[in-house]
Amino acid sequence: MQQEKLIHFPITTGKYNSFTDKIISLAKSKASSYVCVANVHMFVEAYNDATFSKIINEANIVTPDGLPLTWALTLLNGIKQDRVAGMDLLPDILNEMIKNNLSAYFYGGSPALIIATENYIKDNFPQLKLAGLYSPPFRDLSQYEIDQIIKNINESNANIVFVVLGCPKQEKWMAVMKSKVNACMIGIGGALPVMVGLQKRAPKWIQQAGLEWFYRFCQEPRRLFKRYAITNSIFIYLIFKAFIRKKFK
Repeated sequence: MQQEKLIHFPITTGKYNSFTDKIISLAKSKASSYVCVANVHMFVEAYNDATFSKIINEANIVTPDGLPLTWALTLLNGIKQDRVAGMDLLPDILNEMIKNNLSAYFYGGSPALIIATENYIKDNFPQLKLAGLYSPPFRDLSQYEIDQIIKNINESNANIVFVVLGCPKQEKWMAVMKSKVNACMIGIGGALPVMVGLQKRAPKWIQQAGLEWFYRFCQEPRRLFKRYAITNSIFIYLIFKAFIRKKFK
C-alpha cells in the first residue's frame, strides 16, 4: 500500500483487499492506530483546518470512501484507484474478524443505534466476539469519564474499535486516543446506521454515478443541505483549480 497526496490531502492507495488485510494486521498486533474513511466532507474539513489536516496526515490509513476522491486521483495524479467505501468495508472487516477470532468494540452513536447494532450483530454475525458497545453522553466528558472509557476499552481486550461520532469529531477522538487505546480504531460514521437498517443505502447505479451523497441528502435534506452545498462547491473549485495549474504550468 502507498500514500498519495491529493493536493493537501493524503489518500492510501491499493487494491480493495489490501485495505482489509492491513486493518486486520493492525488489529492482530493490537497496535494503537487509527483509520480515516475519507470523503469530500473530510477533504474540505482538512483544507479549512490545519489542525484537522494534521490529524488526517498522521492516520495509519486513509481510505478513499467517496467516489469523487477516486475520480480526482485519476484526474490529478493519474492513478486508477478502487473505491474503499465505509459501507462496504464495515461488513467485510467484521467477516474477517470472525475468521481471525478478533473482537469488536462499538463506541459512539445514540443509545437506539447501540441497541440496533447489538441486535444486528447477534442476528447477522453471531460468531463475532463483541467486546463492548457504548453510547457516550452528548456533551463534553470529564477527564475521569475519558479515563474510564480508555480503561473499559482496554480491559475489554478489543482488537478493533469502531468509532461512530461523525466527521470531524470521530477523527479528533481517535487522534487523542492513539497511544492510549490498545486497538485499531476506525471512524465509520454513517456506515453503521446503514448496515443495521436504520437508514437505506443508495441503489448500485446511484453509487456508481458518484451520487450517493445526493441520495443521503434526499433522506436528510435539512441536516445535510448546508454541508453539501458548501463542501461540494469547495471541492469542485479546489480540484478544478489544481487541474488548471497542472495543465498550464
